[in-house]
Parts: sequence; C-alpha cells; structure tokens
Amino acid sequence: MQNNTKIFGLRSVIEAINSNKTIDKVFLQKGLRGELFNELESLIRRQSINVSYVPVEKLNRLTDKNHQGAVAQISPIEFYDLEDLVTSVIESGKTPLFLLLDQISDVRNFGAIIRTAECTGVDGIIIQKKGAAPINGDTVKTSAGAVFIVPICKVDHIKDAMFHLQASGIKVIAATEKTEDTIYDVSFAEPCAIIMGSEGKGISPSIIKLADNRAKLPLYGEIGSLNVSVACGAFLYEAVRQRL
Repeated sequence: MQNNTKIFGLRSVIEAINSNKTIDKVFLQKGLRGELFNELESLIRRQSINVSYVPVEKLNRLTDKNHQGAVAQISPIEFYDLEDLVTSVIESGKTPLFLLLDQISDVRNFGAIIRTAECTGVDGIIIQKKGAAPINGDTVKTSAGAVFIVPICKVDHIKDAMFHLQASGIKVIAATEKTEDTIYDVSFAEPCAIIMGSEGKGISPSIIKLADNRAKLPLYGEIGSLNVSVACGAFLYEAVRQRL
C-alpha cells in the first residue's frame, strides 16, 4: 500500500521497485525472515537501493499501517542520468558548475545546499545511492522548493562520477582543510565540480586523491570547521564571484 511518499508492506515494496518507482530508501525490520523478505532483500541489492535495518518501533513511527516489516520512501523527484546531464550542459555552451556530495546524511544540510546551489546556478548535484540523505519532506522544505529545480543525479560510486566529469573536461575541486590552498588560490572560472564531504568525516581519503585541486576556507576562530551547508555556500559564491 502507499501513503503519500511512503509504501508499506513486503509485496507492495517489491511491486514498487519492479515498476520502476523512484525509491529513495527502504527500511527493513531487523531479524525478519521469510521467502518474501528474502525476495525483497535480493531485489534491493540488485538495484543498489539505500536500505536500513531498524527496530520495529522505528517502522511503527514511520507508519501506523500493517507494514509487515518493510517501509519504503518514494522520492518526490525523478533523478537525472549523469552522462545525459553533463552532455546537455556542455552542449548548452555555458561553463559547467557541478556539486558532488560525499555521503552528506543530514536532510536539512542537504536541503540548504540544494537551495544555495539553485541560487548560484549550479548545473547539477551528484549524490551516491548509498549513504546519502534521503529526499523527503524535510529536504523539500529546507530547500524552499529548489529540489524541484536543480537536477540531481544518483550514482553507484562518486569515484565513477568524478572520472566521467574529468573525462568531459570538468576539473574536480575537493573542499578540504588538508591543503595549503584557500578558495582564493584556486580557479573556479573554468568548468569545474566541487566536492563537499560528510558532516562527520569530510571527504573520503580515496576520493580526495582523485581530485584535480584541493581548497579550504580560511578560519580565524577557535572552532576548526564550518557547517557543511555554510561551507558549501562560501565555495559556490566564490565560484560566482570569479565568473562575474
């Protein structure tokens, strides 16, 4: 069965996946077993759908219906194909500006980033299927509706997205404190994609290694870092300043 942006029940979730509904995340009850449950698990793995195993109390909070141990969140948007989006942006003649988010998990940070991205003319946001914040009501609200305007791509691996961008002539800039270069030392005026890392861990070390440039924000206070959505805004507006 379906309730707004949620689908509940094992068979209903299976049917939704098979009918190509845009599933953002599936919540499964810990310890559940059975033929139908195994079928759903196998389908989730094949489709690389974001999944969390949770106590039954969590599922009961998500819906008061008979969920049978499975609740799925439907994304309110359709995701773009990365290769098609990159091609269309390049062919449009504008200087591409993309945003890669490495497992940002807080929906309010995600929404705030999408809002700033729309205001700064970002051509597309790229997230990973696993580990990324879902696009739900909180995301929509925090983005002030920008989630319906900015193209968002979901990819299996951020690394693959980086390789495709670089092969398309778009350099990748990692937002990290592990560099001597500030955002004022790096050129954002050419085709580029900025990577922002997760709230707790930052950008994965293996991803930083693949970046063409690294840049940091100068910090003069005692706190060693900014909120990721605030930092993202500073990076994007430096790109805007350089392109004016």
